[in-house]
Amino acid sequence: MAKKTEGKTVTVEQIGSPIRRPAVQRQTLIGLGLNKMHRRRTLEDTPAVRGMIRAVQHLVRVVDEK
Repeated sequence: MAKKTEGKTVTVEQIGSPIRRPAVQRQTLIGLGLNKMHRRRTLEDTPAVRGMIRAVQHLVRVVDEK
């Protein structure tokens, strides 16, 4: 039985360019739904998403945590 989420979300904004970065970091940004500067995405707050944010923390900024 799947556990229901409480609807927690996290909003991230891309603040760094993926140019001259490793391919893994570029793919992580795409996985987060970011691929252009100053784009924002509201994502479900899960451990997987938190890990992706941590992997590219120098390229993104957490805008809003609920």
